[in-house]
Amino acid sequence: MNILSLIKAAAVAALVVPGAAPTPAGKLNVVATTPDLAAIAREIGGDAVDVKALAKPTEDPHFVDAKPSHVVTLNRADVLIEGGAELEMGWLPPLLETARNAKIAAGAPGLVVGSQGIRMLEIPTSFDRAKGDVHSLGNPHFLTDPLNAKILAANIAEHLSQVDPKSAALYAANLKKFNATIDAKMAEWQKLLAPFKGAKIVTYHKDFPYLAERFGLNIVENLEPKPGIAPSPAHVAAVITLMQAQKVHVILVQPFQNRKTAETVARQTGAVVVDVSQQPGTYKNTDTYAALMDNLIGSLANALKEGK
Repeated sequence: MNILSLIKAAAVAALVVPGAAPTPAGKLNVVATTPDLAAIAREIGGDAVDVKALAKPTEDPHFVDAKPSHVVTLNRADVLIEGGAELEMGWLPPLLETARNAKIAAGAPGLVVGSQGIRMLEIPTSFDRAKGDVHSLGNPHFLTDPLNAKILAANIAEHLSQVDPKSAALYAANLKKFNATIDAKMAEWQKLLAPFKGAKIVTYHKDFPYLAERFGLNIVENLEPKPGIAPSPAHVAAVITLMQAQKVHVILVQPFQNRKTAETVARQTGAVVVDVSQQPGTYKNTDTYAALMDNLIGSLANALKEGK
């Protein structure tokens, strides 16, 4: 029996046996694929929504462990927020097929595609799986640019208002508040990273190009030779040589990535390995989007200062 059949069989059983906590009366049942999407949805939805994330903060969003309980969650959803741009391509479609929920089907008001309206980076000119885990619609890690978070928030507010018109004024007010917070924080974040404009960094995966473009950083290489491909000894050696030649002192690593590889490179180059996350809740006091970015940008600025 394949994985889809297993999910279907287990999900059918789960749907007829009460297990998941019910959504509070009168609230929209909102499901987000990842915690960052969920965090923004909570800020926009406020008291009118109950939000659940399918992925854990420490899970690679490309490879989430699909569970029968996810089918139950999706079956009961009034709204689904997905990142789009093929981020969840490897695990979400089978869950949606089994959930059979018309409210969150393609084209329904209850489906929010996060990448809608975003200026996508790294759109390939040709599609070749030999180049690794390449996304034909562009790099899906767009929420490390705070201005993209504002676009997503507006998209969420619009869809929530369509599904729940009686709360439209609340969603609009919360969107205004969210935008004001991001605008104020942007001034702080830009000031914090301004001294390091043009600074060279290395990342494990191609997951920070939007952050780099917004704040004027230069990602010179990734520890993965190709997206989703484990670092080879030859590639690691080449990265070490490049970092030594260009005096690169910072390596960004997320929790689900191989920190030992980054440590090996750091020992050879004198670089510092910076533990960061794109997902709220990974580290203490990072439950909101602004708090997450405070942690990410603050950690990066401290490392760049140390490496100067």
